[in-house]
This record gives sequence, C-alpha cells and structure tokens, in this order.
Amino acid sequence: MTDVGVWFVGARGNIATTAIVGARAIARGETSTTGMVTERPPCTSLELPAVSDLTFGGHDISDRRLREGAEELADRGGVPASETIEAVADDLERIDDRIRRGTALNCGPRVRELADGEPLEADRTVAEIVDRLRADLADFRDREGLDRLIVVNVASTEPELAEPERYDTREALERAIDEDDRDLPASSLYAYAALADGHPYANFTPSPGSSLGGLQELADEEGVPHMGADGKTGESLVKAALAPMFAGRNLRVMSWEGHNILGNTDGRVLEDERNKAGKLASKGGILDGILPDIDHNRVRIDYTPSLGDWKTAWDYVHFEGFLETEMTMQFTWEGSDSALAAPLTLDLARLLAYADERGEGGLQPHLASFFKAPEGVDEHDFSRQLEALYEYVRHRADTAAEPTPEPATDD
Repeated sequence: MTDVGVWFVGARGNIATTAIVGARAIARGETSTTGMVTERPPCTSLELPAVSDLTFGGHDISDRRLREGAEELADRGGVPASETIEAVADDLERIDDRIRRGTALNCGPRVRELADGEPLEADRTVAEIVDRLRADLADFRDREGLDRLIVVNVASTEPELAEPERYDTREALERAIDEDDRDLPASSLYAYAALADGHPYANFTPSPGSSLGGLQELADEEGVPHMGADGKTGESLVKAALAPMFAGRNLRVMSWEGHNILGNTDGRVLEDERNKAGKLASKGGILDGILPDIDHNRVRIDYTPSLGDWKTAWDYVHFEGFLETEMTMQFTWEGSDSALAAPLTLDLARLLAYADERGEGGLQPHLASFFKAPEGVDEHDFSRQLEALYEYVRHRADTAAEPTPEPATDD
C-alpha cells in the first residue's frame, strides 16, 4: 500500500486528538490496536496501509494545540494516559503544524462559539472557502509526498439542512457554490473539496456531509469512494446488536426509552435543539429499521458537564411475550466517547484507501457497520452489517490470492 494521509475535519477535537495520539502510540509500540476492526481477522487478510505509516493533518476552527487537548482529556477522564501523551509529544507538535483554519458555515451558534478567531466564511464567499479547502488538501498531499489522502469528518454536529433537495444534482450544487449560497453547511463544503479532487471522504457525524444528491453524483462520476453517516460507537451499537434478538424471538417491543448524558464538546453543542435534531434522528432510526412495529421509540441526549468525555446511556425496554406477558430489560452503557470512536476513524481511513487504490468509487455499503445511519443501506442489524464487511473482505482476499494467468505463447 502506498503512502496515505488522513485529514481530519475537526482535527483538534476529542475524537481526532485521540485517534492521532493512538495511531502514533501504536507506531511507537506504546499501545495495542485493541478496538480497531481492521486489526482482527478477516480484515487482516487485506493489504491495508499500516497504522504506523498514516500521516495526519486537518482543518479546525480552534487553535488549541493537540497536546493541550490530549492532556485535558487525560486530566478529566484518564484517556489517553499521560505517559502515552508524553511518548508521542514530538509527533503531536509536527502534526499541529499541518492543521489549517477551517469553516463553520451554517453550523449554528454553539459551534461558532468554539472558534478561536474568524473562520474562513468571515472574509470569503462560499466559492472562495471551497477553493481554500481544496488548496489546503493539495498542499498537504504535495508537501508530505502522499499517494492518496482520506478526509474524515469528526467535527461537531450541524443543524439539519432545511431543503437538501435543492442540491440533488451536481449542477445544482456547483451553481449554489458559485452563487454564494450560504445555506450550504460546512460538512458538505468539506465533502465537495475532497470529492472534487479525488479524495475519499468519510462522514463520522450526523451532519449532511456527502449525503447530498449532488455530492453522491459527483462521487459516482469521479469514481471516489465515500460513506457516512454518524459513527456507531456506544448505546446505538448495543441497540443494533440487541434489537434483532427481540425480532428473531418474535417478542413484541412496546417501548424502548434511551437516555444519554455526556459532558464533552459534543454534548455542549447538542444542547442546541437545532444541532440535536439530526443526532436524535440517526440514533432513533436504528430501532425503526429493525423493529418497524415498535409503539414507542424515544432517545434523549442531555449535557452533563462534569462527565467530560465519558458518556452514560440508560435504556429501558418494555416488551411482550407469550400469553401477552409483559416483561422488561434495562441496561447501562458507560464509556469514553472518544476512545470508542477514534479507532473506527482509523479503520475507515484504511478501508477507504484500500477501495480507492482499487478504483471502487461511490458509496461503500460494506462499511455500514461503522454508522448509525449508513447511506444507501437499509439493513440495521449489526451482525448482518458485519457479515457484509466480512464478505467484502473475503472476496477481495480471494481475488488477490488468485494466481496471475501465464501469458499466452505461440508454440
């Protein structure tokens, strides 16, 4: 596999910081690859870029240094460990120099409050923002001598887009950019900048990203792999694994109530109901896809500042069995939000790089297991989603193992 760069949108945020610290700690032998799907069979049969060889850069609206962000995470939640941060401190300094000023266009006031200084939209048109983003990506690739570059969006959740159908074609989208349509969200501008120049894109957030019809058309026409949306890491992961049990045993779920509390920047942004709406839709959609006859399916998300990067979810399941017997199940999920999400962003970067090297453009449905609301995929059963990934891996590994035919010769 050739030299691969990973460009994080939201590079100074908790998820990107944890991913970068983790990748460099793996490279230095300071930690294991636990939590990475691509580091266990059958994915290990693919020739993926080594984690230790990934080169990092990104965009952000914050000036906080990576080491400072990592130390804040360590102080408040113990992840990553202080000795791990110290071991990769020099790497973090070098990567800091590759992070460029980003845009928060149409991201809502809660995201705008996170900016240190003026984001790109303060003194640029939409077209000029896109040109700047594309130039930053090109400069990073050229300076680092990369063969390919993967863009991963881990920025804060944006408000839902009021009229996404306005951008259903590539022509309409590009016209909107040229006409300075400031209803376009930052996530889709980043996606356009990536896809237009042939860089694979992963949307780990519930923001619009590359889901717009015009961006999907662009990716198809240019043959660029992309996938989203909204990483499936905690309570939603449990739902996707547990709900099929009720369906398979013909147990009628009457109510599924989920209550999430978290204290990081994501939680702070989701205090704004406009930003929260998209997150709730992707989390609730999992059960709707597996248990279409459910009577009551509600998710709550509340900001609890003292929790820091740790997240707690309490779920109450009220179901009916034989002889109309009503029963309940409850579970509590507690975890480090970023430690759960970070390894998956590295997995996605490696798998998208693999697809790109083989000319597999457009949506990547075999990556559905990584997302709450996988684009182009109706299956929400986690085990079936994983099987789709494994089938993809087995097919690619078998193809690679096939002997190359000997050239024909004249006798």
